[in-house]
Amino acid sequence: MNPLNSLNFSGGPGALPESVLLQVRESVISVPGVGLSILGISHRSDWFAAAVGECEANIRRLLGLSEAYHVLFLQGGATQQFSMVPASLLRGKSSPADYLHTGYWSGKSLPDARREGPVRVVWSGEAEGFRRLPGDDELSFSPDAPYLHYISNETVEGLQFHRVPGLDGVPRVCDMSSDFLSAPCEAERFSLIYAHAQKNLGPAGVTVVIVRDELLSGAPGDLPGFLDYRNHVEAHSVFNTPPVFAIYVVLLVTRWLIDEIGGVANMARINRSKADLMYGLLDGSDGFYRGKAAAGDRSTMNVSFNLPRAELEGRFLAQALAAGFSGLAGHRSAGGVRASIYNAATLAAVEKLADFMEHFRLRHA
Repeated sequence: MNPLNSLNFSGGPGALPESVLLQVRESVISVPGVGLSILGISHRSDWFAAAVGECEANIRRLLGLSEAYHVLFLQGGATQQFSMVPASLLRGKSSPADYLHTGYWSGKSLPDARREGPVRVVWSGEAEGFRRLPGDDELSFSPDAPYLHYISNETVEGLQFHRVPGLDGVPRVCDMSSDFLSAPCEAERFSLIYAHAQKNLGPAGVTVVIVRDELLSGAPGDLPGFLDYRNHVEAHSVFNTPPVFAIYVVLLVTRWLIDEIGGVANMARINRSKADLMYGLLDGSDGFYRGKAAAGDRSTMNVSFNLPRAELEGRFLAQALAAGFSGLAGHRSAGGVRASIYNAATLAAVEKLADFMEHFRLRHA
């Protein structure tokens, strides 16, 4: 199968735009205007410094960020941020940080936070199987919390916040790994946003962190160098040897969002069309495809569902893979089926998947 035409619906690494893949293919041999492979360009070169600067500027433009924020390109994925955030913002504090426990990945963030200081779980959906998000009337945030941490889109369960929770006087920290740059997000209502790249931004290996400058002033002075955001700010994301290739691909994706898509508002309209198609198919299947998430909390990025029987799910996944649809198996913690329709999953690809699903239903219902 031509890799440029494969139908990647994986939860991550996700699909990349075809125009980006074509540029990457060329740059692995020789970056235009440089004469070197992207795999061999020095992270200390003027070219790479310019690439980091442009990538930062593009993200600022896409989100409408002011100069009050730093844009960093780090490593370690969201998992490192689970530790780095509380080490910087919670260590030594007496008041607990507020956390929302809305799915698998927000649950993963809790143990590392508790190692650094007190944590209060404001709401947990675990008892209900993480099938919905809390309403505002179920949330009681503390005005004294050092910060509120939540995940905007739970990839495993297919849940997404379509509003910004929290108190405006308390710093919001948000893991946007799986819906970053998929739609406008009122970025300046957040004090820290992080997103690893392998959903909407690029390949695995780089994590975008957006942090308000004033948030860092109270960070402890004894943090390990690599875990101190201030060192990365001062070094312009080159505190250590950064993932040059991954950052370059993120740069290409931001150019694609600006030049070909026309910004995140247009991206949101495309994503909404894809999600409406998928959920319309689920809702119109007479119970053959059974969505997991409450209708009002459904994700535009990850469509999680089950079929009537485990045996039928296995047959569905096998036939889908044979037909060229990759990555549809649900997360190992949840099973079932999950179609991840990130930014670069085209509407045409989603239409092909929907057509396959409808034909499968007609054969097996």
